[in-house]
Amino acid sequence: MEAQRNVFGEPLQSCSERPLTGFYRTGCCHTGADDFGLHTVCIEVTAEFLAFSKAKGNDLSTPQPEHGFPGLSPGDRWCLCAARWREALKAGKAPRIILGATHEATLEVVELGDLKRYAIDLA
Repeated sequence: MEAQRNVFGEPLQSCSERPLTGFYRTGCCHTGADDFGLHTVCIEVTAEFLAFSKAKGNDLSTPQPEHGFPGLSPGDRWCLCAARWREALKAGKAPRIILGATHEATLEVVELGDLKRYAIDLA
């Protein structure tokens, strides 16, 4: 997993260790053959996005200890499914992202220009 790259083709940076994120719970938005949801977009959670996601049937704010999920709060960083981020973008509810921690596989679903418009880490 160490060889995985971000959207710029550089080594993938950590997204979050508190809460511990990623499909494989490595803190990075690593992906692999068993990650059917493509959990590759490192987002900074907002209340607006949490409400949007819950309305779409994916409640990310309620803890689920039985699955090791603490529940998310505004300001947390999390590896989100690329298709969910694209859906939020189309609805005008997309959260900001960290490009250095967003996996290059995201580019199969979302255009780099759209990602850059929501980037926190561009100078």
